[in-house]
Amino acid sequence: MSSILTKPISLPRPRRPELRRPELRRRGGGRPTLGGPELSLPSFGRKKSSDGIVVGLEIEAGSVAAVEARLDDGAPRVVAAGVQPLVPEAFRDGEVAEPDALAAALRALFAEHRLNHRVRLGIANQRLVVRTLRLPAIESPAELDAAVRFSAQEQIAMPLEEAVIEHRVVGGVPASADGPAQIDVMVVAARREMILASLAPLRDAGLEPVGVDLSAFGMIRILADGDGATGAPTDGSLPASRAAILYCNVGDATNLAVARGRSCLFTRVSPVGLEDIAGGLASGTGLSPEHAGMWLSHVGLGRPVAEIEGDPATVTRTRAALEHGAASLVDELRLSLDFYGAQEAAVAVEQVILCGPGSAIPGLAEEMEAQIGLPIAVGRPQALVGYDAATAARLTLPLGIALDA
Repeated sequence: MSSILTKPISLPRPRRPELRRPELRRRGGGRPTLGGPELSLPSFGRKKSSDGIVVGLEIEAGSVAAVEARLDDGAPRVVAAGVQPLVPEAFRDGEVAEPDALAAALRALFAEHRLNHRVRLGIANQRLVVRTLRLPAIESPAELDAAVRFSAQEQIAMPLEEAVIEHRVVGGVPASADGPAQIDVMVVAARREMILASLAPLRDAGLEPVGVDLSAFGMIRILADGDGATGAPTDGSLPASRAAILYCNVGDATNLAVARGRSCLFTRVSPVGLEDIAGGLASGTGLSPEHAGMWLSHVGLGRPVAEIEGDPATVTRTRAALEHGAASLVDELRLSLDFYGAQEAAVAVEQVILCGPGSAIPGLAEEMEAQIGLPIAVGRPQALVGYDAATAARLTLPLGIALDA
C-alpha cells in the first residue's frame, strides 16, 4: 500500500460540524463551550497563538506534568513547566480514580510553577476508540458528518448517544478508471462520562479546561518533521513517497501512533509500560514502585551488570526486568504495526521514534531497535534542551498538547 497516496489529490476539507447536544453549541460564533464535554481533533500543523497561552496537561499513574508554551516565530518556547508526584492509585488505566487527590496535586503543581490556569488536557486510555474509515469524497460537511456517524455504528462498540465523536480527513485516493475519489477519515470516540470525569478534578483545582486532546496527537505535533527526532526531515515538506513513522511514548502505559508527516493514520494505547515493568520488579524485590522506577533508570541496558554500582542482587533483578520489559514493548510495537498494516490505506513504516519517560532509560532504545529490526530514534524537542533527560522526556507530551492554541 506504500504507493496509495503518491498522486496529488484535491479533496474538500470540511468545517468541523456542530455537535448536536445543546450545551455544546457555539455561543456567538466563538469556541465551543465546555459546559458539556468536547473531544477536540485539532490540526497537526503549527498555528499562531491567537487566544492566549494554554497549558498542556498530561496525567500518568505516578505524576502530573504541565507545560506552558508559546510559539516564537514558529518555534515552540517553554514559558513554564513542572512535574508533580501523584499518590498511588489516584490515576489508573488512563482514568481518574481519586479525583480529590488529583485536584490536590494539580493545585500544588500550578501554584509552585505559577502556571496559567487555562489548560488543554491530553487523554490516552483503552476506552478511547480510534478508527480510520474510507468513504466516498463528500463535499458537504453535514453530509460527511452523517456518513461518519452511520459508518461508526458498525465500528465503535459504544452507544452513539453516550459518545463524544469527532473526525478529520487524513488522506484519500483520487478518482480513477476503477472508481470515484475516496477519502480516509479518522474517527475518534470517547464515552461522555469518561470525559466529564477527567475534567471534574481540573475544575475543582480552579483550572479552566479549554479543550481535550488525544495525547497521541500532541506526541505527533511536537515530534513530527524534525522538531525533536533525530533523522527526521526539518524542512516541513511532505513528499508523496514519504514513509510513515511509528511514534511510541513509553510512560506508565505505552501510547503508540503511526503518522505520515503530521497526519495521524493509526493510534492505540497498550497497558504494557513502565508501571508494569516497575511493578514486576517491586513484587520480586520488596522495593516500593517509586524506588523500583529509580532502579530501572540507574541500571538501564547500556552497561555490563558488573560495572553498575549497587546491591548485586538488585542490579541483576533490575536488568532482567528491563530485558523482559523491552521484549514486551517490542511485541506491542509489532502488534501495532500488524494492526495498522491491515488497513486499506496503510503506508509503509520505516522508523520508530521513542519518547516519554522510558526513552530516558539508558540503552532501552538500542535494545528495542535490535529486536524490532527498524531504526529507533529518541525524540527530544529542542524547546526542552535545558532540562535533564528524564524531565525532558516526561514533558514532551504536555508540550505537544500545549501547542494547538
